[in-house]
Amino acid sequence: MKRFGSVILALTFSLLFLVSCKNTTKEPQVKYAFLFIGDGMGQAQVNTAQAYAAIMENKPGFKPLTFTQFPVIGWASTYANNRFITCSAAAGTALATGNKTNIGVLSMNPECTEPMETIAEKAKKHGLKTGIITSVSIDHATPAAFYAHQPSRSNYFNIGLELAQSNMDFFGGGGFVDPLKVIDGDTIRILERALENGFTLVNTPKDFDALAPGNEKVLAIAPNLADGAALPYMIDGNTGNPTLADYTQKAIDLLQDSKGFFIMVEGGKIDWAGHGNDAATNVLETLAFDDAVAVAKAFYDQHPDETIIVVTADHETGGLALGNAGMKYESNLGILAYQQLSSDGFNKKLSEFKNQLSSNLDEDFNRMMELVGAEFGLGDTTKIPLDETERAKLKKLFKESIQKPGERETLTYGSNEHITSFLIKLVNAKAGLGWTTYAHTGINVPVYGIGPGSELFVGMIDNTDIPKNLEKLLNIE
Repeated sequence: MKRFGSVILALTFSLLFLVSCKNTTKEPQVKYAFLFIGDGMGQAQVNTAQAYAAIMENKPGFKPLTFTQFPVIGWASTYANNRFITCSAAAGTALATGNKTNIGVLSMNPECTEPMETIAEKAKKHGLKTGIITSVSIDHATPAAFYAHQPSRSNYFNIGLELAQSNMDFFGGGGFVDPLKVIDGDTIRILERALENGFTLVNTPKDFDALAPGNEKVLAIAPNLADGAALPYMIDGNTGNPTLADYTQKAIDLLQDSKGFFIMVEGGKIDWAGHGNDAATNVLETLAFDDAVAVAKAFYDQHPDETIIVVTADHETGGLALGNAGMKYESNLGILAYQQLSSDGFNKKLSEFKNQLSSNLDEDFNRMMELVGAEFGLGDTTKIPLDETERAKLKKLFKESIQKPGERETLTYGSNEHITSFLIKLVNAKAGLGWTTYAHTGINVPVYGIGPGSELFVGMIDNTDIPKNLEKLLNIE
């Protein structure tokens, strides 16, 4: 009898142990999931934004961003199926489907023979609401990877048609690169197809503000779009448009219900500014991205047991470094505040200036330098002084930009890009920043997380692990 009791006791402890193990390994479930993608945002971009924000408040070191205070941090590898340094299409596909694919491919297998289901599509299939938001065109590679399946990210019209035919609940941000196409004599318009599929189109501040729960299938396009059907850079002024934070808040307001939601938010123009090595513009785009994260964090604070937020990047752009050889160990990031326009914005202003040139090169150059001082602070002795070598280089570039080859005395319209590029390089150098490329790099990107199950994102992971882990937590595998 005593022996029998011992057996029963042992079995009881074994059962309790198994139950305990099962409970500890069971993934926690969440109802609301946010995936924030800072396109081109490596750790250096994050740190530069933090350092700049601290300087603007006269504080030393770094001012924490919302997502840098999240309790979980990890690192994600970003390589594509067929190349170490990825593109936004392949990286977006990894973050959307949990699978690697080839460069330029959107949510299809590397052979482009089969579509791969995305986390947004799975969420919708399981009854969750879905939102896709971006500061660039809504048919750009990263957002498109969550709803479209194309052999090439350049198939903008086909991507737009997939959006129009989708059952996603909310799209917000930029417009369409190719909004219409003539096929067999018929003009097919993406917006018309979207309306026919039940989408409500809003592109005025009044209509955007009026959106309320009950509005089904919303396509909210910013009323004032910049080049590439994207939102303007924050440094150029986003007048009349919702911000990335506004779109995030509206998505929450519209999609929150008893079943939950999945929302992807992309800060797409961090990448664009990185391609131009435009540090001041890059910083403000990163800070605007963080403002959107702050909106999600406020929602998390109200629903901490049901909400997860993951912040990452698809890749790093530009090879940014906080430091350069010319400045040795010094830095002066505060001078970035003198820049008033993006490099794109200054190119346009310089073109307008050149339309009113006189026949006097010296006078025109001096007037251009007044413009440079006003928009960059360069040449202003109270802001960013220039030495004689730098000024001479600028004059040479200016002269070359307004003279046709072989007509050295004829003033005419020319390219502005090399002037603006040199100005941007001067600002970077004097701020103490360095860039290695105008393209992407292959470094691992940071991953920040908060909420139930966020420990899944600790340490070294691959970008494909991010949607897989979110699907586990949402129970939509």
